[in-house]
Amino acid sequence: MKILVANLGSTSFKYRLYEMPSAEQLARGSIDRIGSDESCRMIEIGEHRDVVNGPVPDHAAAVRCCLEQLTGSEHGPLADASEVAAIGFKAVHGGRLTGVRRVDDEVLKAMSEMNDVAPAHNPPYIAAMQQLAEQFPEIPLVAAFETDFHRTIPARNRTYGVPHRWEEDYQVRRFGFHGASHRYIAERTAEIFGRDDLRLISCHLGGSSSLAAIRRGESVATSMGTSPQSGVLQNNRVGDFDPYVLPLVIERTGESLKVVLEQLATQGGLLGISGISGDVRDLEQASAKGDVRATLALETFVSNIRQYLGWMLVELGGADAIVFTGGIGENSAAIRQAVCHGLEELGIVIDETCNAQAQGESLVSGAESGIQVWVVPTHEELIVAKQTYEVIAD
Repeated sequence: MKILVANLGSTSFKYRLYEMPSAEQLARGSIDRIGSDESCRMIEIGEHRDVVNGPVPDHAAAVRCCLEQLTGSEHGPLADASEVAAIGFKAVHGGRLTGVRRVDDEVLKAMSEMNDVAPAHNPPYIAAMQQLAEQFPEIPLVAAFETDFHRTIPARNRTYGVPHRWEEDYQVRRFGFHGASHRYIAERTAEIFGRDDLRLISCHLGGSSSLAAIRRGESVATSMGTSPQSGVLQNNRVGDFDPYVLPLVIERTGESLKVVLEQLATQGGLLGISGISGDVRDLEQASAKGDVRATLALETFVSNIRQYLGWMLVELGGADAIVFTGGIGENSAAIRQAVCHGLEELGIVIDETCNAQAQGESLVSGAESGIQVWVVPTHEELIVAKQTYEVIAD
């Protein structure tokens, strides 16, 4: 059974095609700058890689291009689009609905209710799902919600100090995101250790970052809250923030609430502090040249991570492993080093040589470290493929 996994951004579409249940990856690709005359389409099938430029007006057109790439290429793994048994979406926020569900009117309605707290994610997913349901009615669509992995978080770690009716009526609580990534890290780390009773802290660090405390494969705490704007500061999103600042800024600038929130969601985070970029690679280069604001952005990012790391170590009563994943977690030795610096008394000792040379799955802690520190590349799409397969196979 062939499962196509879709990962949507506001102007991008990334996909992987799997043969299930063997979980063999048949192809992967991406389409960037959707809605532009300069859209770029890339597909990789084995060792073969093709890149095509040309306009892609919307996400439904992006999926059509994807299917054309998978069927029209000389090395294409599909003879016909009908071979796709389902399209699985790494959906972000369903509010009152979570889990893994076939996309229907109820799922779309629940997602639309959370548009205000997931403005960069939910609207493009909803639009794409609606377009695909109309244009490809023969292909089942499945939403695997990012919040699902965090359903096991106990009430004490998901409840805000707000009027109780806010949680009941408006879904104001800590949901958590990056569920597919944290789930994969939990499963893979259990395989590495050969144990299913681990106390684990998963650090998904990338353009969007979050931490999760995991006990016996289940999430018990996470850094993100009701929205993906919260928790550790992001590349251009604010992270944790005192809401009482909002009326102050609105009064003094004359801007509307909508405009100020847009600024927090697009001009905040690493970009906001540095004034240069939200990309850690750019900031590391600028910091090395003496840029004070770039250095402050990196130090603040690391401090945010360490604050949540400390909470999670207390919540778990220690840890067997800390795992770094995501684009930054996997590739920035400097960030990993900074996060673990000076934590020897907590049983965390990083090996500088191993850390600097880490590629792929790597143990980067020293032999004397009571808590193992690992780098493990994440495979979110594989988790979504497995979840989609389970729904379709039932």
